[in-house]
Amino acid sequence: MSDKNETTLCRTLIDHQRYPIDNLEHPERRRVIEKCRKALAGDGCAVLNGFISPYGLERLLTEVEERKPLAYFSKSKKTNVYFSSDDPSLPPDHPQRIFLERTNGFVTSDHFDDNTAARRLYYWPPLTRFIADCLGKETLYIYDDPVSNMIVNVSKSGNCFNWHFDTNEFTITMLLKPATSGGHFEYVPNLRSAEDENYDAVSCVLKGDDTKTVRLDLNPGDLQLFLGRFSLHRVTENTGDTDRLLLIMSFAERPGMIGSQHRIQELYGKVTDAHIAAERNRIRNDGLMD
Repeated sequence: MSDKNETTLCRTLIDHQRYPIDNLEHPERRRVIEKCRKALAGDGCAVLNGFISPYGLERLLTEVEERKPLAYFSKSKKTNVYFSSDDPSLPPDHPQRIFLERTNGFVTSDHFDDNTAARRLYYWPPLTRFIADCLGKETLYIYDDPVSNMIVNVSKSGNCFNWHFDTNEFTITMLLKPATSGGHFEYVPNLRSAEDENYDAVSCVLKGDDTKTVRLDLNPGDLQLFLGRFSLHRVTENTGDTDRLLLIMSFAERPGMIGSQHRIQELYGKVTDAHIAAERNRIRNDGLMD
């Protein structure tokens, strides 16, 4: 497809009137970016309501519903917030030793070919540039992970995604279908830093302290930018009778970035030769557990 046709398609997938993201000089684009940066600086979360157009929502949702039966639900039902193994040398109430139920599934990126609207939007350069500007990054790249760079989080009735930190500094999500009840996104802003795991505060949250917990009311078509590396977060149990479907797009500050072999296997049930090779040369950006 030509660049012109690709642009035409991607513009129809978003509410281009409200979000003219491919017009770098448009005053509305600058206003949205300023709004995002302010929100992210405040508590690490920014939401652009109705970013996906009604047409885009219908098309993306159709693609996801078709692939939903391919979702992987891991056999391991409990994880800690770091997706790490137990450490018996630590006290029993240490966060690394507290394992919580995780029952959601994922449709991995290899189920979306180059002709899908979701993948074409993900690879559209103006979207990458817009996300970079919102995050205050000079340059962003498509996350090269062949399994997890663009995925769908599937939460069926009774499913949940327990408290956790992200491996990536930031995550970009688009809600396609909410739960009819439950399935709320909750987070505790800036609970840890690159220098401090803040285990005591993490323990308090895991024991039920919700004094600093923020709950988002997201609607279909909303775009969320979230700094999940430092903010503990979860999706509560889906207590409704329909599936909650969330499209997740990942970007990186360096080309060639892919996920860790252990975490990819745990979450998505498969790894590739690329993951095995990358694990030999993996360099962490900080000293955090995950």
